[in-house]
Amino acid sequence: MAQIIPFRAWRYNPQLTPYIDDLTSPLFDVVSEKQRKALYQNPHNSIHLSVPRPPDAAERAALLLEAWKKTGVILQDALPGIYVYYQYFKLAGAPNANVRKGFICHIRIHEFDEGKILRHENTIPKAVNDRIELLEKTELQVSPTHGLYTDSDFELEKYMDQAILNPIYETEDYQGVRDVLAVIHDAEVIKKFIRKLDEKTVILADGHHRYEGSLYHKRKQQKENPEHTGNEGYNFHLMYLTNTEADDLRILPTHRLIRNLKDFDEQAIMKKLEPNFIIKPVEDSDTLNEIIAGKQWAFGLMFRDNAYKVRLKPEAIKNLRWHFPDEVKQLDLTVMHYFIIEQALGIPGKEQRQSENIEFDRSFSDCLKRVLQGESQLAIITNEVSIEEVKKVCYSGFTMPQKSTYFYPKVICGFLFSSIKEKEFQEPAYSPFAL
Repeated sequence: MAQIIPFRAWRYNPQLTPYIDDLTSPLFDVVSEKQRKALYQNPHNSIHLSVPRPPDAAERAALLLEAWKKTGVILQDALPGIYVYYQYFKLAGAPNANVRKGFICHIRIHEFDEGKILRHENTIPKAVNDRIELLEKTELQVSPTHGLYTDSDFELEKYMDQAILNPIYETEDYQGVRDVLAVIHDAEVIKKFIRKLDEKTVILADGHHRYEGSLYHKRKQQKENPEHTGNEGYNFHLMYLTNTEADDLRILPTHRLIRNLKDFDEQAIMKKLEPNFIIKPVEDSDTLNEIIAGKQWAFGLMFRDNAYKVRLKPEAIKNLRWHFPDEVKQLDLTVMHYFIIEQALGIPGKEQRQSENIEFDRSFSDCLKRVLQGESQLAIITNEVSIEEVKKVCYSGFTMPQKSTYFYPKVICGFLFSSIKEKEFQEPAYSPFAL
């Protein structure tokens, strides 16, 4: 099924790593404009490779990357390894701390219809194009996507637990999460990881845009290379893999914000919702997330002056006309995108992926602030998706609406980089993992 291999990461020069906190950055799709401006002040921060400044952002990143290699800002590890990555965190209001255990490796890229790597949500084309250009110019994978495998025996965890006792890096990131990186070089242990994943299907949790960028790049390179063997660097993608059976997966809700919608009329919207929803006014909009918590097909609608709890009438689900299997139709997010965004707001489903009227925000307080300040016309508050729902959708062959899940915590950028340049990708002759 999924083929993984170890790799020789590019990492910051040990002279810089005592300051690793100053070199890491949030992923390209979650870093705020304010964070970018602050991180750009450090000439060696990883933000310069993950979200390079315009103009000619990708070309700028490529030139900087070569300069870093030549001057020794980053160095390539001599031995191939599996990089163990633990994230220690605690959710607000939760009594216990958590640790998400995983490892970073190269994984062979497959088309989605091959059934070896599965996606669970749609992507936004503009974001994919941005990742493609950066990958083509740099041939560097700056941060790993997040993939899920299922192993109820927890065979690999004992090796990861042992490795993490000797960390390479340890830092507290922008989320307040403690990130720890270690490496496994033992060839026999690495082979156990390879064999375990060879039995598994992998589900993309986070990083659909980066994976699709790699997939596009592979197709293009394969077409242009008459001597294609399947073992070139462009056939592989950098991935962080975690076990779905561990009690450390957290999926936070991602709310929808509506802005600049023409002919926006609160009363007209609520009138359109009446046939299919039970509607209850809410006095305090700052309690919406608590009121809908755990209730199927329940949403909070937050206007500037009014707030409502709306819940789909059970018999109304038969009115959902999108041609999806029941696993997808039953999702809160499908109900929201069909009955609220398409039927009530008038944004057709086929246009929603690229609509400039829809924004995404996982912060409930941020949604509240933006609506009250008039930056958004409406916030649609929703519940989180479960990992079991993600699995069901993946195995159905369909996808969820874009930005359906927010796996927490996010991995960070800057601990390591992966090159797919042929001379840097191929293992040296002494490696037992040479392709």
